[in-house]
Amino acid sequence: MKKSVLFLLFIVAFGCTSHDSKLVTIGEVPKFSLTNQHNQTVTNDTYKGKVYVAEFFFTSCPSICPIMTKNTVKIQNTFPNEDRLGFASFSINPDFDTPEILKSYADVQGIKSPNWHLLTGEEDTIYDLANEGFNLHAKVDDSAEGGFEHSGLFALIDTNGNIVSRKDANGNPIIYYNGLDQEHIKMLIEDIQFLLQ
Repeated sequence: MKKSVLFLLFIVAFGCTSHDSKLVTIGEVPKFSLTNQHNQTVTNDTYKGKVYVAEFFFTSCPSICPIMTKNTVKIQNTFPNEDRLGFASFSINPDFDTPEILKSYADVQGIKSPNWHLLTGEEDTIYDLANEGFNLHAKVDDSAEGGFEHSGLFALIDTNGNIVSRKDANGNPIIYYNGLDQEHIKMLIEDIQFLLQ
């Protein structure tokens, strides 16, 4: 009897360890304070206790941003009325992307979640946040479509404010999710579900 109990405890413990280690902590989200599409101040504390997805984009982007936004809307619609889930879309063209422009963009794109903040602010602040804070590439580039170059990656942040990710087949963290790839969007949805359990 004791052996059976010990065996069951081993299975449960091993199962929990395996389950809990599905996601890897990459690091803490850098501090920020920016303005959203409703002209409200949004900071890290706005997302306290929430799982959220972060990305860098701009509303006049003619290339990857429409795909990224469409995929983020897909994630939003997978979790209707889930108040523990949020989104942070940081504009890398803040001089053009005023709160009014961001609000219009949100309306056109079907952005409905009250926890989805399209964020603008000082250009230097946002570029430091992208390149130094999140380590996601963003820069002004006149030769790029739309005049800006940026990553198409999504960051997943847990309720403790940490960037997290799943591991690849070799056991290495993927760090970020490809916002243009449907397989990665599927993985991201699965990992959001895991964090919301």
